[in-house]
Amino acid sequence: MGVEDAADPPNGAEEALESIGTTLDEQTTCEELAAYVCRRLCDAAAVDLLPEVPTAQSLPEPGLERVATAGRAELLGPFGPTGARPLSVQALEKRLPITASMDLPGRVPGQVMTVPLHAHDRLYGVLLAVRRSRPFTDRDTAVAQFAARLAAVHLGHAQRYTAVRGTVFRLQQALLTEPGRPHPNLELATRYLPAGRGALVGGDWFETVRLHYGRTLLVLGDVMGHGPDAAVDMTAYRSMLRYVASTDLPPNRVLRRLDAAIAENGTRRPATCLLVRVDPTRGRASLASAGHLPPAVFGADGTGELLDVPVGPPLGTGVGGYELAARELSNDDTLLMFTDGLVERREEDIDVSLARLAGLRLRPGASVEELLTDVLARLDADHAEDDVAVLAARIRHRSEV
Repeated sequence: MGVEDAADPPNGAEEALESIGTTLDEQTTCEELAAYVCRRLCDAAAVDLLPEVPTAQSLPEPGLERVATAGRAELLGPFGPTGARPLSVQALEKRLPITASMDLPGRVPGQVMTVPLHAHDRLYGVLLAVRRSRPFTDRDTAVAQFAARLAAVHLGHAQRYTAVRGTVFRLQQALLTEPGRPHPNLELATRYLPAGRGALVGGDWFETVRLHYGRTLLVLGDVMGHGPDAAVDMTAYRSMLRYVASTDLPPNRVLRRLDAAIAENGTRRPATCLLVRVDPTRGRASLASAGHLPPAVFGADGTGELLDVPVGPPLGTGVGGYELAARELSNDDTLLMFTDGLVERREEDIDVSLARLAGLRLRPGASVEELLTDVLARLDADHAEDDVAVLAARIRHRSEV
C-alpha cells in the first residue's frame, strides 16, 4: 500500500495534532512543524514558504523563503545546484514527497526529503528534512507528509484569520482616524492600539461632537466582544451618539436616550460609554458613565487623580439610571479618557490597575500629545491584552485660541 493510500494516520499522529498549529500565527506553526519532524525523523529540518499562494496548476521557479529551522543548522545548506532546492521544486510541482541521497555540506553522505505543504488544493511551501543515517522509509515519508498536510491546513487558517483581522482593523482605523473636530478652544490627542495577534480587533471607539457656545462633547466607548460584528455595532453606536448628542442635552440624558434606542433595536451588543462635556469658557466638565471606567486628570505638575463618576449600566440594557457629575478644569489640567485595555492586567484587581495609572508622575509642561505618548509608554500599551483607545484633552489658553 502506497503512502498516498494509507487510510490510517501514521505513528506519531497524535503528537503532531497536539504540537502543530497551537496558534493562529504562521511563523509559530512553521517552527512547530520543523521541531516535530526533527524530533521524529531527522537531524535537521526547515520550512520554506512561498511568498504568495499560487493558484495556477503549473508553477514557475518559486521564490521560497526560509522561515523556520530545527536541529543541526549546518546540515541544511547551502546545497549545490542539483541539491535540495530542485527537490523542493519537484515536490511543489508534483504535490508529492521527494527523497534522495546526496552529499550534505562538508561532503557528509546524507538523506534529504522534501514534502509540499499542500492542503485544500493550495500550496504554502515546502518541508525539508535532512539526516546522515539510513534512507527515509515509506513510514518516515508518511509521518512527514501527515505533519506537512496538518501544518498546511493550519497555515490556511492563519492566512484567513490574518485577512479578516486586517479587514476589521482597516475598518476600525478608517472610522477612528477622523473623529469629529472639537472647538478650537480645546487641544485634543487620540490613539487607538489593537491588541496583539491573539485576538481580533474589537469595538473600542472615541468621538468628539461640537456643541453650542464653544462646548465640546468628548466620547469614549467600548462595544463588548471582538471581530467584525463588534466593529459594525461600534459604527451604529457612534452614528446614533452623534444624532442624540446634536440635541445638546446633558451627558446623562444623552446616555439615557442612547440606551433606550439601542435596547429597542435589540440587535446590538451592549457597550460601555463615557461622556464628558467640556465648557472651556467656564472651565467646567460635566460627566456621565454607562458602565465605563472613570477618567483621570493630570495637573500642571504631572500628578494624576481619578475622577469620581457615578456608574450606570452599560448601554443596550434599557435600564437607564445615569447620573451627572461635575469637575472644574483649569487650562493646565489634562483630561484622560481610556478603555479598559490601557489599565487592566490579568489576575489583578481593577482598583490596583487604576491606581497605577493615577500614580504616574508625568513630565510637567508636556503637550497633550507628549503626555498621551508618555502614558502609553509607561503602561506598556503596545503589549496590552485588549484593544486600547485613549483620548486626552486640555483647554487652550485664551492667547492660543
